Amino acid sequence: MAGSATNDAAKPLILTDNDTGDKYTLEFSRESVKFAEARGFDVEDVGKYPMTKVPDLFFYAFRKNHRGVARERTDRMLFDDLKGLSPAAIERLLALYTAPFEALVVAEDDGGEKNARMTVEL
Repeated sequence: MAGSATNDAAKPLILTDNDTGDKYTLEFSRESVKFAEARGFDVEDVGKYPMTKVPDLFFYAFRKNHRGVARERTDRMLFDDLKGLSPAAIERLLALYTAPFEALVVAEDDGGEKNARMTVEL
């Protein structure tokens, strides 16, 4: 991704309940990704098993900002309230899920370390 596509992908997905006005900000942190991974979630499976993995991804996206929202509630939101997600919304959730990995990986085209206080010799 380049330019504004990168900026768009970093924006959280915001859901608004039109009946109550409640807002839900969906995004991921390192902790919420670790939470998903600890439960066996593999982002590579989303395309292979969408009926299982898209609801999982949707549920895990609540973890960062809305920890108390139960899986039953997120499934109701996804299937009953939203009537599913658009391909663009799924792509956004996938981009948000992978964003915390930037803290682990140094891109070679970034010129090496990210202002690191340690160096690695290979």
